[in-house]
Amino acid sequence: MEHFNYISIGFADFFKSIPTNIEMHRGRVFEYTPTDIEKSLENLQSDAKSYLCSLPTFLCSELDYENGDNKIIVIYGKVSNIEFDGIKVTAQFNCLLNIGSLFFNDPADLNNTFNTVRLQSYRTHWAVRNGDAFQVLDKIAIKRPDLRQRIIELKFNPEAKPAIEPPTRSKNTIATAESVAKFLEALFTQTSDNYTEVFFRGHEDESYEMTPSLLRKRSNGSWIYMPNEDKLCKELIIAHYDEFKDDQYCFDRLVRMQHYGLPTRLLDISINPLVALFFACLGKEEIDGEVVIFKIKKDKVKYFDSDTVSCISNLSNLSIEQKDCINQNLDIELFNKSSVGQKLLHYIRSEKGFFESRIIPTDLASIVCVKAKRNNSRIKSQSGAFLLYGHEVALPESGTEGIEIRRINIKNKKKILEQLNSININATTVYPGMDETSKNLRDAYAIHDL
Repeated sequence: MEHFNYISIGFADFFKSIPTNIEMHRGRVFEYTPTDIEKSLENLQSDAKSYLCSLPTFLCSELDYENGDNKIIVIYGKVSNIEFDGIKVTAQFNCLLNIGSLFFNDPADLNNTFNTVRLQSYRTHWAVRNGDAFQVLDKIAIKRPDLRQRIIELKFNPEAKPAIEPPTRSKNTIATAESVAKFLEALFTQTSDNYTEVFFRGHEDESYEMTPSLLRKRSNGSWIYMPNEDKLCKELIIAHYDEFKDDQYCFDRLVRMQHYGLPTRLLDISINPLVALFFACLGKEEIDGEVVIFKIKKDKVKYFDSDTVSCISNLSNLSIEQKDCINQNLDIELFNKSSVGQKLLHYIRSEKGFFESRIIPTDLASIVCVKAKRNNSRIKSQSGAFLLYGHEVALPESGTEGIEIRRINIKNKKKILEQLNSININATTVYPGMDETSKNLRDAYAIHDL
């Protein structure tokens, strides 16, 4: 399948002249990109950069409204010299055709032209879209007949189409385990030190992503829940206020919401590898499971009352419009004086009245490991902790600063579950509620026909 870059920039002055440089926060790169393509490119290493540079590119303004019509500005070209400094992505842009303003009677017509989804047209981001860039140019030529000849010339340029294939997605899988013994043997081969802590997560299907439920996307790359995070949280609190009224911190509320299945920016992990192995063995026998091993630097491991945890957790109270105003390039003083900084401070001070105006903008775009209060039976039994995801952040297969990732492929699930049960790791001990205990007892004491 063919692809093209769709880069949307919303700064008012950006298109006053033909841009030659692009700069974007890493969290906006690959938004609205089909998930399979995103995962093959997310590490932004040399093979990913080479592929992005080979793609036809549409550099567009965000959708605007002018004289009764929907308008965007479009420039066609290619990118080069992509760099990533850990926070932002920069690239040079080389213009091949300055298309200029395009007008659409209906935003749906715009989405049909560029194979985009509705919200994508209103948001600064860099997507890799499925589709043939020349078919897009043909649709543009219908609106702009004056460009038809130049578009034909571009189509017959031998360098117009990418000459390389997208990189293959790779995982750091260190072993395959078909028994508890083999699983533990693989763990014991891993080195440890005094500067890191190790956590685990079990997936019943090795294709599952390390993404909190709030941040999951449809296969076409569009968000499912994220734009409505604040509404989800507030509506649940309104409906069940009594259950939340004693929670001291916003993080405590997110943990409770996670427990009851609301999409949050938390990803469950455990300090107990055998609990992770149990989860990896659920689901269909014929589908391999996986245990993900997180080796996390101790300065990335926080407690429930951490100031950093409060700052990130309270992002859940901001609307999508407010989150879009977060600028991590500002220094601490300027950010805390900004309107969104003041709003975030308001929420943080509702749980920590002494909190000073010292939100660190770059902290908001980090992933931290949090040791939660063990105030419910499930967290206790599962030796639970959480990865808390900040603003516009993802955890690539290769890991990120302070978090190393390794994986163990899990086969022969039924046998492993039997072995785990023999050492008292089963649904009753992992899910200590009466409903799960009853189910486990029912299955254990059922009389089977001989």
